[in-house]
Amino acid sequence: KVLQCQLVVIGRDTRESGLALEVAIAESLTQLGVEVHLMGVAPTPAIAHAAATGDLVAFAITASHNRYSDNGVKIFGNGGRKLSDDEESRIEVELANELAKELAKELAKELAKETAGSAIANQGASHPEYLEKYCASLIATVPKNTLAKLHIALDCANGALSNVAPDVFGALGATVSTIHAAPNGQNINHECGATNPATLSEVVKNVKAHVGIAFDGDGDRLIAIDNTGSIVDGDHLLAISAREMKHNGTLRNNKVAVTVMTNIGFHRAMTQAAIEVITTPVGDRSILAAIKDNDLSLGGEQSGHIIYHDLATTGDGLLAAIRLAVLVANSAQTFSQIASDAMTSFPQVLINVRVAKRAENIEQIFAEEILQAEKTLADNGRVLVRPSGTEPVVRVMVEASQHEIAESVATTLANAITARLS
Repeated sequence: KVLQCQLVVIGRDTRESGLALEVAIAESLTQLGVEVHLMGVAPTPAIAHAAATGDLVAFAITASHNRYSDNGVKIFGNGGRKLSDDEESRIEVELANELAKELAKELAKELAKETAGSAIANQGASHPEYLEKYCASLIATVPKNTLAKLHIALDCANGALSNVAPDVFGALGATVSTIHAAPNGQNINHECGATNPATLSEVVKNVKAHVGIAFDGDGDRLIAIDNTGSIVDGDHLLAISAREMKHNGTLRNNKVAVTVMTNIGFHRAMTQAAIEVITTPVGDRSILAAIKDNDLSLGGEQSGHIIYHDLATTGDGLLAAIRLAVLVANSAQTFSQIASDAMTSFPQVLINVRVAKRAENIEQIFAEEILQAEKTLADNGRVLVRPSGTEPVVRVMVEASQHEIAESVATTLANAITARLS
């Protein structure tokens, strides 16, 4: 009712609950007269690509970087766009109405009678061409043999890129070493991938790879490892891309969008590069809004969501990995040197303070304490105190020129919050 679609494409990551959700969603849509095409296991960016290139609606069944027992649904509207707040609210209202009428229960009874033992047959046809087209589009962006001398180590997080990323980089001519690419339904993101790249760091050093890439479970973000085994986070990757795109004349309006969590070192690096920074609240939705409002071509988060808006409608870990690999392959510098030149991170300390209840006006409540912290840091750091959007937690983030100073200031603030709100 809300999206007014005649065709929906559905893809999922490798969680064991994905297939059951796929069947349930597909059957429900079919009963409503909607044609359903199934991608099977596919990274979220490929599902968004299907929506964008086919001008259709697509569902990604995934819980991103969360553990295997979690799951959810991301919906991409026609053109691969994220849904607006209004559309999401209207969908929630419709869902509530349907549940209130107990239509879901009645539908389940009818389906049990009509489709006993044949749910898979009625849920929609398999369409592997959507994923094939996505891969082909990425391969087409790179001149032949560009990566022929590059050795890349990949950590696929036992997720949706497990059977995609190694093949794509192989097709681009790179030598590929792959770990955590054997999903079993329960090992997605488990001690691996973008949230835990320690093993990949060792692999990079052992095989002497030029670049290491750790994806998350659904493939929409990445964390990199340089040739020395050091982590290169989203801030560094954005700084590298912003500088390269400005040099190539593709950094539209000479601006880049980031969130409030972005390191102060990034801001200083962009000032030195004469690139303007647009700062948004946390979340890729906020980044996308800033990109649209300011007509930008680049934005992203410290966590590794990077959006090349001229090439994709959402964060795409594989696209970002390919662009990074091409840059390293074409450079006379090592990846370590490139990352070091792009920016210098300030030490960052993050403390999560559990409180009795959520407090939205946290900055006003602790204005005096925050002001004192900012005076302590002067021009050599920054303070961010914000409530969690999902739980009774206050997040205290402090950056300073020295880790000891950041830790001291953050601890003082966290103790003040604990004393008054816990």
